[in-house]
Amino acid sequence: MRLTATTGRLGAPIQVSRTGTAALIAGALLLIFAVDRATDAAPVQHLYYLPIILAGVRFRMPGGISAALSAIALYHVANPHLLTFRYGESDLVQIVLFLAVGTVAAKLTLNARRMRHFAMTDDLTGLHNLRSFEGRLAAIIRTSRRSQAPLALLVADLDRLKSLNDEFGHLTGAEAVRTVGRVIGRRLPPDAVACRYGGDEFVIALPHCTPFLARQIADDLCRAVRDTAPVLSGKWFAAGTLSISVGASWASFDRGAPPYALLLGDVELGESLFRAADAALYRAKATGRNRVCIA
Repeated sequence: MRLTATTGRLGAPIQVSRTGTAALIAGALLLIFAVDRATDAAPVQHLYYLPIILAGVRFRMPGGISAALSAIALYHVANPHLLTFRYGESDLVQIVLFLAVGTVAAKLTLNARRMRHFAMTDDLTGLHNLRSFEGRLAAIIRTSRRSQAPLALLVADLDRLKSLNDEFGHLTGAEAVRTVGRVIGRRLPPDAVACRYGGDEFVIALPHCTPFLARQIADDLCRAVRDTAPVLSGKWFAAGTLSISVGASWASFDRGAPPYALLLGDVELGESLFRAADAALYRAKATGRNRVCIA
């Protein structure tokens, strides 16, 4: 199942492969080396920072350090007096800056990626948060329209959470929600996207999914949660303590699709699918819980 990951968007820049980026970095270092050797000019030597920064951004710390060391080696070859290790103050500053730039670029990139991950992630379960899920769902709907592939939406709710909170405390209830989120994350297909959008509510987008397959996946989730013997607040609970109810809806985009699926915009269709699945969830809760209803 896809947890938080890079969100694809229309108009996003084309991603260069790692091999292509490495070749670009190597080529830039060699070009700068050739100009440095011909001119022995400080402004040219500062250009080494550019491929070092690119390496740190693309390949993190190993790339930043490797590019910095490569720049230091080329800097020595381009300036033969350095091969005797007679460094002037400017040479030492330059060498230190090569390493510093590579390290800082890698650290800043890592921190930016972590912040982006945290901004997209639900702290309790590790699934998408609502903001991230909405973007992913719109992208899935766009892709489904283009490929005329069906998609399904599941809305799940943890049964009797209030009873757990009342009897064992809210920490136990929170760990029950975390446990269900982890079960959902383990059991879904690789291309599915799941989100916790409320206290104990989850919504799951299933691309390339027919109603029959959606029913199978939802039934499997119910069984998996029911069969879990969780440890909540340090206390073992028997299998069957936790259960979920699930509502499902789906959309098709082929020629026989219902008109609303073809006429509604991506966001509007996503909201329509959610409302239909949510209504089905309420029927599942009303008819005994621990079951699946299809819209």
